[in-house]
Amino acid sequence: MAPVDLENMTMVTEFIILGLSDNPQLQAPLFLVFLLIYLITLLGNLVIITVTHADLRMHTPMYFFLNNLALTDICCTSTITPKLLAIFISGDKTISYAGCVVQLYFFMGFACTEDLLLTAMAYDRYAAVCNPLRYSLIMNHRVCVLLAAASWIVGFLPSETITASVTRLSFCSFNVVDHFFCDLMPLLKLSCTDTISTQSIVFVVGALMAVPAFSVTLVSYTYIVSAILRIRSTEGKRKAFSTCSSHLTVVSIYYFSLFFMYMRPTSTYSQEQGKILSMLYTAVIPMLNPIIYSLRNQEVKNALRRVMGK
Repeated sequence: MAPVDLENMTMVTEFIILGLSDNPQLQAPLFLVFLLIYLITLLGNLVIITVTHADLRMHTPMYFFLNNLALTDICCTSTITPKLLAIFISGDKTISYAGCVVQLYFFMGFACTEDLLLTAMAYDRYAAVCNPLRYSLIMNHRVCVLLAAASWIVGFLPSETITASVTRLSFCSFNVVDHFFCDLMPLLKLSCTDTISTQSIVFVVGALMAVPAFSVTLVSYTYIVSAILRIRSTEGKRKAFSTCSSHLTVVSIYYFSLFFMYMRPTSTYSQEQGKILSMLYTAVIPMLNPIIYSLRNQEVKNALRRVMGK
């Protein structure tokens, strides 16, 4: 990369977020679509949190982690969607440098927290299927609280490291973010200085956190599938698989989008692919999680009826 004369260039104090479309006629429909997605996300996840707290029968490890996952989904999508809705309705696409950095920090923090919570949920399903007689001992209340707390605390450590690295980059006169929020890869593409150190940090963080988390999930499901195949009755297999299929579906979509988005060089990054994948884990997955995990679950339906009856 050729050296950049930073002294003769104006450093940016704000960014312009292009959003999803420049077509004025699409702004109102896009606003309505994302508002509906956001409201469904909030309603679905708040229902999960309310029901799991109100019904004592739902005070189990699986629903404890689901409760934390619902809270993470609310926080993650709320970091992105309100600003996007404001862009659609007002047309003001500017965001301050500080606001952009804060958005990046919280988005990555909540995304990493969700990654670790999904891993804890995979271990919980492993304990339930493979060690049913010792399940209450393995996943006791103290262990559940420690796993959840560790997910929230450790989840923000990579975000702090990566965000600090981004703040050391220089953004000169190029301030147009071809995305719908301040995501990492579009910001790296804008930097007028060498980003190799930041990219290296991203890969190291991925190797130290995302890869081990994915490995634990993969190993857990290897044992789960093996245990299910050893069950003789068809009904037993169906019940065992039903407790894991929803989580496995969400994990597959989640890891596919994140690995494809971040674990590759910026030279191969496509803006359009980035927007589509980002919509998956910032809007679609948080909306679908309550439906996939719980709203099709008879236990949650029964608990909702009991809570509404009260």
